[in-house]
Amino acid sequence: MKDRAERKAKFYLALIFSSLFLLVASFLWSLPSDSIWARVEIISLEKTPANLAILASFSEPPDFLLETSDRIYLVARPQELTSFQSAGLFYRLETSLFPPARPRLSELFLASGGNGAYHSYQELTHEMKSLAEKFPFICRLEEIGRSLEGRSILALKISDRVELDEAEPAFLFLGCHHAREWISVEVPFYLGRYLVENYNQPLIHQLVNEAQIWIVPLVNPDGLEYSIKFYRYWRKNRRLNSDGSFGVDLNRNYGFKWGVDNRGSSPNPSSETYRGPAPFSEPETRAVRDLFLKYPFQALISYHSYSQIILFPWGYTTAPPDKYQLLFTLAGKMSELMLSVNGRRYAYGQASTMLYLTNGDTTDWAYGLAGIPAFTIELPPVDILQGGFFNAESDIQTVFEENLKAALDLIQWGISNYHSSAPLTRNNKESIISLISRNKKR
Repeated sequence: MKDRAERKAKFYLALIFSSLFLLVASFLWSLPSDSIWARVEIISLEKTPANLAILASFSEPPDFLLETSDRIYLVARPQELTSFQSAGLFYRLETSLFPPARPRLSELFLASGGNGAYHSYQELTHEMKSLAEKFPFICRLEEIGRSLEGRSILALKISDRVELDEAEPAFLFLGCHHAREWISVEVPFYLGRYLVENYNQPLIHQLVNEAQIWIVPLVNPDGLEYSIKFYRYWRKNRRLNSDGSFGVDLNRNYGFKWGVDNRGSSPNPSSETYRGPAPFSEPETRAVRDLFLKYPFQALISYHSYSQIILFPWGYTTAPPDKYQLLFTLAGKMSELMLSVNGRRYAYGQASTMLYLTNGDTTDWAYGLAGIPAFTIELPPVDILQGGFFNAESDIQTVFEENLKAALDLIQWGISNYHSSAPLTRNNKESIISLISRNKKR
């Protein structure tokens, strides 16, 4: 009798919560779009020097969405469209090609949660834990920090004696600084899974035995969840800013040349490239920083989308870095390897000269701090001409496969060129933080 009463109580409690969720969700979805999110349009411009110069002249950096060989795509609010028109920019409305800004309410009740084969935070956490449990001798799961909303920022360490911090070169693969770039979660995660599942292959066995490979597929878990559930084109984290807006662009929040000008990042909290109130103000970027300071990283790749480009420092200036030739050569080799897989060519070059200036980004920071090869790989907009901003679920594997050879080759290069007596010792955290402070003041 008691069990029956308890089951009945649980049933009614579940019914109440379900009804409450439906009421709240239905209310939110019944509001005009401007009540929750600014109305946006997706536009495209011809990729000409004149148009690039006009875009660079705006005090607020525009929200670049992706680029193809001949066009640039932007997310634009109504006031920005007016500014573009006043500046003489001729653009084409492309909104109809892209998914709606808000997911349909019915999508959230699908088994996939509306994100299909792409990983949500919960799904990714489950799979990363499963890999660590299945391959405990070469794979360790580590929480490197927590997001603003308390979600774990997880890393997989892959190495032959994974419980030890050996004197081996380390490599860092990062994904999803920007919430809407779902494919950037998948490529580093697939890389980690491939390494542990193929440890018996001679090349993979060698790389795992001779290196420490760190995979952080989801730097911005709060933003990703918001992008899946509420607003597809959300880019930043979920910081509540002083003016009531939300979000800091995590890829403008790193400490090297942070805020050096307002072209490569914005001081305006409502901007999509808002750099935050201070370098490393966000727990997500601090998590990456603190991991980086612990180990002798020899190379870094930060995955983004969508442009099909390999970028290297500098982003904050058009002046070439001192290791330009090395970076150019490594990027060119990666591009060749990518082309050999699916016939898709990735352009490559210095970030600031390929499209636009950025400051406070991950790769400038890693290179400026430690002098290591650091690359942003903008993954391809595979389906843009077929009407899709988000790559089709069937594209995930092909995009990963063409990036796999490039990642493995970079690890091989780093192992071959590793010198344990690196000029900056990651154990000396204070000296490195001091260097960041000095760079900030320049």
